[in-house]
Amino acid sequence: MLGSGFEAEDAVQETLVKAWRGLDRYDPGRASVRSWLFAIATNVCLDMLRGPQRRARAMDLAPAAAPGAGLGAPLPEERWVLPLPDGRLPPPDPAELAVARETVRLAFVAALQRLPARQRAVLILREVLRWSAAEVAGLLGMSVAAVNSALQRARAALPAAPDTSYEEVDEDLLGRYVDAFERYDVEALVALLHEDATMAMPPYTWWLRGRDAIGAVLRAAGAPCAGSRLVPAGRANGAAAFGQYREGRPFALVLFETSGGLVTGQTTYLGDRLFPMFGLPMSSSPRLRTSG
Repeated sequence: MLGSGFEAEDAVQETLVKAWRGLDRYDPGRASVRSWLFAIATNVCLDMLRGPQRRARAMDLAPAAAPGAGLGAPLPEERWVLPLPDGRLPPPDPAELAVARETVRLAFVAALQRLPARQRAVLILREVLRWSAAEVAGLLGMSVAAVNSALQRARAALPAAPDTSYEEVDEDLLGRYVDAFERYDVEALVALLHEDATMAMPPYTWWLRGRDAIGAVLRAAGAPCAGSRLVPAGRANGAAAFGQYREGRPFALVLFETSGGLVTGQTTYLGDRLFPMFGLPMSSSPRLRTSG
């Protein structure tokens, strides 16, 4: 709903506070505890989404940059879809594992941010949490017909349905990519990229598409990341996450997406704000195994 782990944590705290304060008014004959808490949480999220701006990825905000283009001005944190550790999410139903994994990917979360808040809530409740139209209608104070209409409009507004052809993260590929990254072996890095790979670096809207463009920038950059270390940080929105350290200090959280034996996307969230959320130390530690 919110596109940010930080805001999600705030929403959870606000939900629990409201539930505690309203506990004497809870009627188990009208709703289960689960439904009651979801109603509170949904309304908290709707209140938080009253601002005019939506969160997005770099590719939603600007066209791909040409090699040699400047980074431009950084945007504030509230403009970005931010990653969330997979460990913070409830385990999905094994029968719907592929769909569940796709619906937390950054591309899907970013697409949700384009929807009006109530349509977003309906889509998540119906298609991610698998609530019935009647349950959603009761939670949001809508008619069943209005819920079905909102769901139809939300589906039509999304660029595509979630792709259920989910692939597990390729650990061997990641090991080779991390090794090349830490050695700053540009040719080895480029060889492991998909021809349509993307590279982004929030908080800048600058981003690249294509192996050739990324290779050109890496070759011309003067090895700014030479000597960096990448420390595994588990998974974030279905992608492999690493903490990048330069000279022993946290520099960025890096997400790698893979498919078909190649790296298809690299997103580098500059700064150390995400490090505590992913359990990463604020200074580099002895080398850890890439597989975590």
